[in-house]
Amino acid sequence: MSFFKTVRSNIVQSIRAFRVPELADEAARLGHHFLYANCTVAQTKTEVLETISTSFLFPKHFGKNYDALYNCLTDVIYKVGEQPGFVIVLEGLPATQKFDKESRETLLDVFREAAEFWSEKKVNFRVFYSFS
Repeated sequence: MSFFKTVRSNIVQSIRAFRVPELADEAARLGHHFLYANCTVAQTKTEVLETISTSFLFPKHFGKNYDALYNCLTDVIYKVGEQPGFVIVLEGLPATQKFDKESRETLLDVFREAAEFWSEKKVNFRVFYSFS
């Protein structure tokens, strides 16, 4: 029985009761990519995007903006070839003056748009996040 039986295949949601090791184990069991970014030390949009790009091994030319993030999460990966699915964890997103609620929602919207992109390709793309 799948650990994700109650989780839609293409979603961005709070990590809630899930634990990172369990999510990593389930991604491995399903043969999906597991991408993890610990953003607890980031305080600004630039630092959050830097943490994500470093953690996800994005190309050196990554522009550290939301358009570049979307491009790396979608087109860059799609052009590599068939993908088995993704489980992504964004842990400790900051709640600071320099990365306020609007900034967090914009970041999560990028991941939601990427989830829609992969849904159209019939590829699972589950994102779990928490705030620090």
